[in-house]
Amino acid sequence: MLHWLIALRAIVLREFLRFLGQRGRFISALVRPLVWLLVFAAGFRAALGLSIIPPYQTYITYETYIVPGLCGMICLFNGMQSSLSLVYDREMGSMRLLLTAPLPRWWLLSAKLIAGSLISVLQCLAFLAIAAAFDITVEPLGYLYALPAFFAAALMLGALGLLLSSQIRQLENFAGVMNFVIFPMFFLSSALYPLWKMQEASVLLYRICAANPFSHAVELIRFALYGQFNALALAVTLGALVVFGAGAVWGYDPGRGQTARKA
Repeated sequence: MLHWLIALRAIVLREFLRFLGQRGRFISALVRPLVWLLVFAAGFRAALGLSIIPPYQTYITYETYIVPGLCGMICLFNGMQSSLSLVYDREMGSMRLLLTAPLPRWWLLSAKLIAGSLISVLQCLAFLAIAAAFDITVEPLGYLYALPAFFAAALMLGALGLLLSSQIRQLENFAGVMNFVIFPMFFLSSALYPLWKMQEASVLLYRICAANPFSHAVELIRFALYGQFNALALAVTLGALVVFGAGAVWGYDPGRGQTARKA
């Protein structure tokens, strides 16, 4: 068990050092949601006319409404970027060395996932601090309640990135796949507009948004920020985490890769 913890510590430390060396990654992770918050929010608010969101039982501005969705955006982009680094590590050979360590493969991948998720949580907290500077805040306890929601959402989205990286062999192909995953997942969700508004426009789009795991991750964060608990959102988020994580472990099976090469 001690060896497992040592491996976890080493992988987490490596990911944090890599993140600290990539200042552009941190800045872009904050600038992207801030642009949505400060620029696009004005237009969306005028179009949707939101002043109250029924499920949350409180009057909120549109800027406050989309903050959880933008935190989900941070987790989504960071999960994909962390997985992009896995494709790079595999091309350079360091991923092969990691997976040959005398530890279960699922634990090594989980350690990578935990490391990336912790970075996502820190980025979300930094974004909330900047949003608070613009007077976009929630109750103080809401920030505390949101921490496990951030972590659960980051784990699920990071596991999705792991699954994608296990199926992509070239670094050039991953960027295209990211665009086909990130933007549909983000826009077909409740990140920018509530599902009941989507239902008024299109029942089909509403059903797609309701089935999107990202919607449930965002709702988990949104309810937590208002001190509420959404059991359905948590169940779907954890269920998607298990499915994506199991697919990633299967995808990184060295024996399966050798069988494919022989065939």
